[in-house]
Amino acid sequence: MNTLMSKLSKTSGRWALLLGVMLAVLVLPTLAHADDAVSEEMFTINNVWMMVATFLVFVMHLGFATLESGLTQAKNTVNILFKNTAILSIGLLTYTVVGFNLMYPGEDYAGAWFGFAGMWIDAGATGETSAYNPGYTYWTDFLFQGMFAATAATIISGAVAERVKLGPFLIFAAIYVAICYPIVGMWKWGGGWLDAMGFYHFAGSKLVHSVGGWGALVCAWMLGPRIGKYANGSVRSIYGHSMPLATIGVFLLWLGWFGFNGGSVLSAAAGDTSRVLVTTNLAAAAGVMGAMAISWMIQKKPDLSMILNGSLAGLVGITAGADVVSPAESVLIGLIAGVLVVLAAMFIDKNLKIDDPVGAISVHLVCGI
Repeated sequence: MNTLMSKLSKTSGRWALLLGVMLAVLVLPTLAHADDAVSEEMFTINNVWMMVATFLVFVMHLGFATLESGLTQAKNTVNILFKNTAILSIGLLTYTVVGFNLMYPGEDYAGAWFGFAGMWIDAGATGETSAYNPGYTYWTDFLFQGMFAATAATIISGAVAERVKLGPFLIFAAIYVAICYPIVGMWKWGGGWLDAMGFYHFAGSKLVHSVGGWGALVCAWMLGPRIGKYANGSVRSIYGHSMPLATIGVFLLWLGWFGFNGGSVLSAAAGDTSRVLVTTNLAAAAGVMGAMAISWMIQKKPDLSMILNGSLAGLVGITAGADVVSPAESVLIGLIAGVLVVLAAMFIDKNLKIDDPVGAISVHLVCGI
């Protein structure tokens, strides 16, 4: 009898716990919204979602690595994989030492062009709560932003593939993530001069992608083309060695974008997050269709590399305003980006004679703008 009563007690306790969790998920967000306060439960839920989003952004680095490897020659695969692994590590460390406090220097630098809160990360007087985003912890905020920073440097890696020495590029990546990207990011997200002017920017079309795209443009131009790319006034195609690998990379990036944009809601608010995921997904799909249509019309045949970059173009294009546009508008944005990425890639290659093996300039710079 005692054993039976003990089992019944445990069972009822589990059901009570399950019911409590369900009530918390359904009721507490409404209560928190009603009094404009973040309850302890929502604080935890926000943190969990933001960390899941961070994991998804982390997966994007594998996507960049496989995409760049697939679209370049087999002989350079190890070099590219080495760069992508090192960039993530260097980016996180340099962002820890100096980048985060350059990007988020504090209220004393509101409306400024530059600010610096000192070396190294420190929760300081705010304890476990982020001063910039009070819905979750300082550490969660840093981790999410650090993944963004490392992503910006990875954009440049593809544009300079197959013709840059490893050592100098890693030094460049360290400087870029530690100083260049955080200063520009501070102008909006850190309360700088763009923010003071009312510039609206959701998740990084400009501050992450176009900034990385400008870096890609300058670096590719300075390095010059790969040997044999432009000869006797003609353009010679240097094909990637593995389109399956490139396709896997694009799908990993598409997956990671759910965290990139979904996490940029900066909370687990169900309505806001789900809306962003819908507009993000639709723009990517429309980007594929736009790139397919225009490339097929011009080249008279289907081109897998163009539609792969079309999906990324749609994702980059929607990232600036995924939280404020309608689903129909997101489709339009994706279509325009898909067309633009094809036209830009052809113009950059044939007219500017800038060698970009993976189309990083046309994807991230043109569609970021």
